[in-house]
Amino acid sequence: LEGSKGRVALLSGGGSGHEPAHAGYIGKGMLTGVVAGTVFASPAVGSILAAIRAVTQAGAAGTLLIVKNYTGDRLNFGLALERMRAEGADVQMVVVGDDSAFATQKKAGRRGLCGTVLIHKATLPQLCPLQVAGALAEAGASLEEIVRTVSSATKAMGTLGLSLSPCSVPGSKPTFQLAHDEMELGLGIHGEAGVRRMKVMSADAAVEAMLAHMTDPSNASHLPLHPGSSVVLVVNNLGGLSCLELAIVAGAAVRGLESRRVQVSRALVGSFMTALEMAGVSLTLMLVDEELLRLIDAKTTAMAWPNLAAAPARSQREEVPAPKEEKEMVQPATSTGPGGQRAQLVLEHVCSALLGMEDKLNELDRAAGDGDCGHTHARAARDLAPRKGRDPPAVPRAEGSLAAPRGVGTSALGEAGASAPAIPAPSAQPLRGRSDLPAWADAMDAGIEAMQRYGGAAPGDRTMLDSLCAAREALQGLRAAGANLLQVLSTAVQSAEAAAEATKHMAAGAGRASYISSARLLQPDPGAVAVAAVLRALLE
Repeated sequence: LEGSKGRVALLSGGGSGHEPAHAGYIGKGMLTGVVAGTVFASPAVGSILAAIRAVTQAGAAGTLLIVKNYTGDRLNFGLALERMRAEGADVQMVVVGDDSAFATQKKAGRRGLCGTVLIHKATLPQLCPLQVAGALAEAGASLEEIVRTVSSATKAMGTLGLSLSPCSVPGSKPTFQLAHDEMELGLGIHGEAGVRRMKVMSADAAVEAMLAHMTDPSNASHLPLHPGSSVVLVVNNLGGLSCLELAIVAGAAVRGLESRRVQVSRALVGSFMTALEMAGVSLTLMLVDEELLRLIDAKTTAMAWPNLAAAPARSQREEVPAPKEEKEMVQPATSTGPGGQRAQLVLEHVCSALLGMEDKLNELDRAAGDGDCGHTHARAARDLAPRKGRDPPAVPRAEGSLAAPRGVGTSALGEAGASAPAIPAPSAQPLRGRSDLPAWADAMDAGIEAMQRYGGAAPGDRTMLDSLCAAREALQGLRAAGANLLQVLSTAVQSAEAAAEATKHMAAGAGRASYISSARLLQPDPGAVAVAAVLRALLE
């Protein structure tokens, strides 16, 4: 944080399992800080807030969030951005999508892959005044100018992966299966399957297939390369390859580009953004001019960047305590009266239902990618479950009085990751100072609106929103005079369960499942199933 005062701070992050990304790129000449989630899960909103507050309190002249294009990352970083803007901080976000796998445009956009590392490097804020984001920050440019420059740079990249094996989230099975003589082209960094399965071939032939796919003009996500172009090449180990194998791939890539009369101005070979133990490689190409190349060459103290760091190595690192958030006033709920007992029972039942579904949700999620949906909901359930010495938040009584569950929202922001637990914070706002049933319909509306704004999904995209939106329609009955809470909730449960079942017949339009062929998704969406289960537990 020492160099943050008076300069734009650069923050990035995402799930763990991609080491050395992202913490390896903290240092002078690269990132100010990063926020890490659990394995393949987006960092919690509360953690992102702590990072932004840290650089803001250190005197940064604004904060730029560099985010890979995944639904959970966009959603959680976006919600943190909104919260900090409400506190008066100057925060902007750039979403990086450099995937060149898909021949047709996806609603979810291009995935953020290893090219994100080059954006980290090209936005360094300690250089001479070149016309790039980091140098603009050093020269005193506005945050808006930096955002425009970085957004332009992200369009000059392409990345494609190839692997001989899937990966396994700790405690889970491999995300897909490959025969001993097969390899997968166009897969992501969370274990999701690719766009084409091919027979094993020589390194030269495999790399040629990758370059041809990346530069094919009929491919909607291709990188336009022309004779005379200058590129930076990144040969990235996805986790399970040896240095010898990487060097063989790098040699083949250089030869393949030279045959296209493309100049490889720089070649970076190593582990930059991995996917646990996946035995694969990705190629990243970034079109560069002389100014951008000088940024890539600039010195940095980041330990994971492949140059000698101009700083001594130390076994001990100074730790900066996270700024403490001011305690919010939470409407108290007694654990001795009927309301407290009701809250205890409801919360215990909901948490028990989620814990009991952990394996089922993981199994459903495995078809769409990383297979951790059950783990994510179980983590939230364990954190929210009533414990000795802690009162549960109040819940609505059948006769119509209720209290805002802000304690639940704060806890979910701080502990859980991925998309689902981001709902409580926006939902809690309509419940402040209100004690009527329509407030709960307003809360559902607010939570869904926030998810759609940052997640990009809509009803019909085969996500948890299908169940949530179906339930929302039924919960509008709470706005009627004399509404019966249990009757309305019963209708909402039936609607959510029917919507969850209907997702098995949908083609995914958002989230990680959207990268998988609909022919492989023959079961309901795990998020939609979880929503229906929570509503059923509430009703019971």
